[in-house]
Amino acid sequence: MRNYRDLHVWERAHTLTLAVYKDTQHFPSEERFGLTSQIRRSCSSIPANLAEGCGRRSDGEMARFVQIAMGSGAELSYHLLLSRDLGLLKTVDYTRLDWELSRVMRMLSSLLQKLRNAIAA
Repeated sequence: MRNYRDLHVWERAHTLTLAVYKDTQHFPSEERFGLTSQIRRSCSSIPANLAEGCGRRSDGEMARFVQIAMGSGAELSYHLLLSRDLGLLKTVDYTRLDWELSRVMRMLSSLLQKLRNAIAA
């Protein structure tokens, strides 16, 4: 069992989640159960799945949760784009969050490759 807090990618994903919560605070109240909720859930799902994967017994199971985290990242990417295009998220905030998400996604991809290599060894 790994400690998820030791993963640099978990730390970056957690920081991203905090930023997303901050940047969605000003969204209209009618979006509370719509887009705001979707953005927050997809974002928080990234570090949550890393934490859950760390609690599993094998690299194979961990790899599966990394893949799920990557799916949540792809979902978040679209929700951020939609929020920008609807005028709910300022372009500067969108650019910052999207850049950070891209960084997290690259880190997840690298972690997945390392896990696959460990499984194959």
